[in-house]
Amino acid sequence: MPTFVDVIVRLLLALWLLIPISLLVMAGISARASTPASLQRAWKIGRGLTASALVASLAVGILFVLDTLGVSTGLPETARPLGLYPDGLAVWMAMLISLLGTVLLHFAEGYLKGDRGERRFLPWCQVVFASVMLLVFTHHLVVMLIAWIGVSVALHHLLTLYPERVEAQRAAWQKFVVSRIGDAALIAAVAFLYARFGTFELPELFAAAAVTSGGWQVEAASVALAIAALCKCAQVPMHGWLIKVMEAPTPVSALLHAGVINLGGFVWLRLFPVFDGLTLGHYLLITVGGFTALVAVMTMLTQASVKHALAWSTCAQMGFMLFEIGVGAYTLALAHLLAHSLYKAHSFLASGRTVRAARCERLPLAPLRQRLSLALPAAALAAAALVAWPSLISHNPLLGVLLSLAVGSTLLGMPVGMTKPRRLALFVMALALVPLYALLHSLLAPALPSAYAPLTLTAGLLGSLMLASLILAAGVVMVFPQAAWVARWRVHFSQGLYLAMPFQRALGSVAPSRPRRHSAAFVPGFKGEGS
Repeated sequence: MPTFVDVIVRLLLALWLLIPISLLVMAGISARASTPASLQRAWKIGRGLTASALVASLAVGILFVLDTLGVSTGLPETARPLGLYPDGLAVWMAMLISLLGTVLLHFAEGYLKGDRGERRFLPWCQVVFASVMLLVFTHHLVVMLIAWIGVSVALHHLLTLYPERVEAQRAAWQKFVVSRIGDAALIAAVAFLYARFGTFELPELFAAAAVTSGGWQVEAASVALAIAALCKCAQVPMHGWLIKVMEAPTPVSALLHAGVINLGGFVWLRLFPVFDGLTLGHYLLITVGGFTALVAVMTMLTQASVKHALAWSTCAQMGFMLFEIGVGAYTLALAHLLAHSLYKAHSFLASGRTVRAARCERLPLAPLRQRLSLALPAAALAAAALVAWPSLISHNPLLGVLLSLAVGSTLLGMPVGMTKPRRLALFVMALALVPLYALLHSLLAPALPSAYAPLTLTAGLLGSLMLASLILAAGVVMVFPQAAWVARWRVHFSQGLYLAMPFQRALGSVAPSRPRRHSAAFVPGFKGEGS
């Protein structure tokens, strides 16, 4: 006879599974809403479902913690017949998705009220959230693959919310093709893993990988999975679509940059226990992710448009996240994923305030020598703390350098005229990033089965080259900001070094016929970019 705890666990997991299914049902209902009142009810129910998902995810997280502490809840055994995999990674991602869903639906309801795209936005947005939840919850690779494709298809309809916008249609077409390449790569990765281990279920897959050597199928799966992640995360040379989809409404941009684009990193964090150490796929992530981060950071600094700068920022952050996965720092990559999602959601939803703030006169920077006198000691102290506590950086010196640079760079933007007490306070705040990261690391590390993979010589050389290039480029811009040759390079970086052009030209030759342009001036409720 089931105990009280068993009944609670079953009901809770059933609710966890029922929410994405309910979102899919509500997507169909809201698409058929014929009156403003029925559409408003659909918005309200959608917000209620995402808020319920947040509560359910918190409850599942508590059960997971109890289970890891030795209190038997029967969580894994109860979840498996339902097709669920409620580990720490799924719980963190579920809380993130449900929080973003609740906030974004609340924002979008007011933002799109009376807009002609309102009726199309709600159902496809619900499909996106339902698909992402299923992708995160499932314990089956085929379900994960179907949900991955479902996210992409639903997002395509959101990016083409206004069909008369020619540039939006072109960008959506590029995104569609890149997504299909990523889909094919993920299908290949799943096929290779099945060929090697003979199962699609994650628990069996991880158990088999723990006792079986890799083989060429696992190496091939790692490369295919890396290609899928590079496509989903908009990395060079398939990144051009991300910069061009800015014509979509702000809620769509927030959904894309805060949630969907992170899924390449999530799939790697889900499947990395299959790989024994660093593979060819890891080296591909280090090379392409690191190079993309370098180009995107320099390009971001040249953008005049707030939304374009945010897009290049996303491209850079995804590059850093994939770089971290490539060097085996999985806990840091998870922290990066969660922090970037929250930061980027706020950045896009508050982009109007950002534009107004950008119009204010900027404070001039303090002299370079004064900024370096604080930045260098802060970076050195951070490095010393990380050397004394190597588990924080997964025993990886590359990550130590990266985090130390992050501490030092916070002081390089110090404005002129700050008093000594304020400079000291800024110095302490910069150093506080180390214990703050330590706290975040301690919360997230139990969510993953292994904190890190040993750094190989090849990975170390590749990573060192990427970090050295980034430091050199940033140092040149900082030391010689007014040099004529730096200004010439700024022009090229403003276009992302034209790295997206070959791929875009290839897609242009097979693009569908150009949609007819409609005049938007006379369309009621029209809202332009960034409105």
